[in-house]
Amino acid sequence: MSHQSPPHPRHAISPLAGALAFALSLHAAAAPAPEPAAAATDLARVDVTGQRVLKASSPKYTGPLLDTPQTINVIDRETIEDQNLLSLRDILATLPGITFGAGEGGGGFGDKINLRGFSGDSDITVDGVRDSGLYSRTDPFNLESVEVTNGANSAYTGAGSVGGSVNLVSKAARADEFNHASIAAGTDSYARVTADSNLLIGEGAALRLNVMAHQNDIPGRDVEQMQRWGFAPSIAFGLGSDTAWTLSYLHQEDENTPQYGVAFVNGAPVPGVDPWAYYGYRNVDRQDTEVDVFTSEIKHAFSDNFSLRNLTRRADVGSLTVVDAPSGNYCLANGTDAATGGACINGTAPGTYRPSGNRGTTRDTRNTVLHSQFDALVGFRTAAIEHDLVAGFSTTQENFDLVSGSSLRDDNYLLPTLPLTSIANPDSFYTGRIKFIANSRQQGSLDNRALYVFDTLKFNEQWQFNAGVRYERNEGSHRTDAVATPNAGGAVTPGPTLINDEDLFSYRAGLVFKPVENGSIYLAYGNAKTPSKASVNGACTAATCAVDPETAQNIELGTKWDVLGERLSLTASVFRNERSNYKVADPNNPDNPSGFQQLDGRARVDGLLLGVSGLIADHWSIFANYAYLDSEVLQGASDFVAGQGQDYTRGDRLLNVPENSFSLWTTYDLSPKWQVGYGASYQGELTLTQHSATNVAGSLLTAPSYWVHRAMAAYKLNRHASLQLNVNNLFDEQYYTRIRNNANGWATPGEGRSVVLSANFSF
Repeated sequence: MSHQSPPHPRHAISPLAGALAFALSLHAAAAPAPEPAAAATDLARVDVTGQRVLKASSPKYTGPLLDTPQTINVIDRETIEDQNLLSLRDILATLPGITFGAGEGGGGFGDKINLRGFSGDSDITVDGVRDSGLYSRTDPFNLESVEVTNGANSAYTGAGSVGGSVNLVSKAARADEFNHASIAAGTDSYARVTADSNLLIGEGAALRLNVMAHQNDIPGRDVEQMQRWGFAPSIAFGLGSDTAWTLSYLHQEDENTPQYGVAFVNGAPVPGVDPWAYYGYRNVDRQDTEVDVFTSEIKHAFSDNFSLRNLTRRADVGSLTVVDAPSGNYCLANGTDAATGGACINGTAPGTYRPSGNRGTTRDTRNTVLHSQFDALVGFRTAAIEHDLVAGFSTTQENFDLVSGSSLRDDNYLLPTLPLTSIANPDSFYTGRIKFIANSRQQGSLDNRALYVFDTLKFNEQWQFNAGVRYERNEGSHRTDAVATPNAGGAVTPGPTLINDEDLFSYRAGLVFKPVENGSIYLAYGNAKTPSKASVNGACTAATCAVDPETAQNIELGTKWDVLGERLSLTASVFRNERSNYKVADPNNPDNPSGFQQLDGRARVDGLLLGVSGLIADHWSIFANYAYLDSEVLQGASDFVAGQGQDYTRGDRLLNVPENSFSLWTTYDLSPKWQVGYGASYQGELTLTQHSATNVAGSLLTAPSYWVHRAMAAYKLNRHASLQLNVNNLFDEQYYTRIRNNANGWATPGEGRSVVLSANFSF
């Protein structure tokens, strides 16, 4: 058996044992520092600190969260670590109204996020810089917090969607000393070590180093594994002075098994499938990722009211995926085909299936980003009005390269007829030839240049006005080349280079009324602009590249209160997120001979968001959120088709949007040494299908609601060490996420119950 790797092979991941030793040696080498009296970063602490994030990390938000006219959920590092959340999907799953999409046949396996009704795949940023690579962000070891903003946010983050945005806030060197380490082991071969040290190395200078090594099997699965390691040094100069310069670097490598789950058709798993089993080929499938990010941030304060900031970043993300999605012809025990309900086909026998379709699908991608951003922060007065203003500009250059094909090919370069296997107990070891054959190459580029200004105008102690505008020039290109098989000469046939150039104008404004100092009531409105080339790895086609940008709006009425001595934050808002013109097909329209899609689609989500975070009492903390989402397709077809009465989806709910969802995490100090924690997440029923020409008014398929519970107990051994026990999916609930429902669909079973014991040290 031969194995020909695809182009641009990734570096092999270092052995976990070596990475563990490396991390521990780095921590041991750090000189112990005196423990601060009440260090908020002390991992060995068991008592509730009750600290809340008071301001969003981006300088574009010119006021505190209390006075920011927008819902922004902040999941801080303490909340992440208390629950032992280990990926961006784990973190976001603790917020209501957020769901996840499935990898479409290997066409983009990564973090596919649905933000309160609308796709947020291209709305992920790191420290405010767009992170457009479609990959799985698997570890929070270098994160201070995750910020999730509701509603149209193009004015802040650039071309995007109406659902919101997700910002990951990185750790950086700072002006205090600490050394933290954690070693953990658990069920499902769980092993993890992290170390986080910040050392003062001179007057106003500090060095911080984060390291991580991790491995685990996916709880409740027979095959899926995850293995990764990473390190993130950061050095800062001039801390506490007028001029500060921070240099940071992140490197992480992953070797994971793609999690495609089980066959899922007609709104349910195929009868007889085993959610523990692996329906791909364990000796073929792989998901390797390598991330390198270098960041420079310089700040200079000319006075208390005027400062400049520059952030420059170079990011490189490489991802190699080889997947065997669980598609095929499934013959049920009663002799019927699972998808059609008719007689079994393709020679399948009852209780077996023949794999087909997306088998051996291989994608070798590389994303690069070069970003530079300049901000001027100015405080001044005009007459009786106080201003906190930020003005700036940014330039971003992104490139995307993809080689795709298949790693399962016979001597004639064709997908072989794959052997029958049991539905209940599939054979996941492939004995045929493993050889990569490329069939296409894609190249994309995206250049963005933006100017923006944001201002908070304070008229008096009761009234404020927050406004911002952004103009950007977005220039993108995409080309797909066909690659012939070797027996046909292997020639590359260049495809046309498709261009999308747009001038985009985004804005957001909000009026804030403060009846008292610790409360606010606000009304805000903003828009979003989404060009056909919204992300560098998103292809625009001949039918879409020339189509004008989609437009969306968000209106939000809300209130925020800091109570109980400003230790507890209460938030509530009602909102409407509406896509007023999204692209839809325009078939057979004599007025559109080019076949361009038309901006005739409309959809909206009306919602209610409730939140509470902070301290209920001296020893009792809480972080809880509820979302109600009422989604509706207002028009799902072009005007030409809708005018003929063929807008079948009008009035349907949006796909993958729960009407009700809820999350809770709470901790309580039983004593100075013991702390317990409990968490729960509820996701309501999801709509999986919409009406169509073949189902004009019939019933629609749904996925059922579910609850997932978590528990934690921690014991403080002494001022430097503690033990923490986490149990995830406490009652071993069986549920499905990332659902792709069609004739060859699949869904990922939720992770089963797992238990992890961590030893945390702080010096």
